[in-house]
Amino acid sequence: MDSLTYKPIGIVHSPFKDPKNIPIQAAASTGAKGTIEIYVEYAEGLVDLEGFSHIMLLYHFHLVKAGSLMVKPFLDDKLHGVFATRAPARPNPIGISTVKLTRIEGNTLHIQDLDIIDGTPLIDIKPYVPEFDCRKTDKIGWFTEKINKLSSTRDDGRFCK
Repeated sequence: MDSLTYKPIGIVHSPFKDPKNIPIQAAASTGAKGTIEIYVEYAEGLVDLEGFSHIMLLYHFHLVKAGSLMVKPFLDDKLHGVFATRAPARPNPIGISTVKLTRIEGNTLHIQDLDIIDGTPLIDIKPYVPEFDCRKTDKIGWFTEKINKLSSTRDDGRFCK
């Protein structure tokens, strides 16, 4: 299989108009509000989604430049393998964020605590279920010594086109 093709199901609207200075993870973006416009042909898929307080969004990093297999992530000054990072410049520029779903009006989802730039194409939505998605971990690799910088670190534009 040489390639895959995905069609966006909607578009993210957020207060972040420029990648620079955007929070680098949803966990560091408490209170940021936005909406998702689900394209009409996918609106029926929203049935029962309002029963969840949080959702996971999969989206296309449409503004990143071509990636490398070795990257210098936002939280560190050292190179790491791209798969050991959350860097947006990847072989397949797919992002994932868990956000709070505050309400649904027609085909518009109102969300909070997002770290996604305005105009980002949405690929999929999945409900967040703690029993499925939350795991006890024994180690978090190089993040161990850097995780305390999360709330103050912002995108500096290094991965943008």
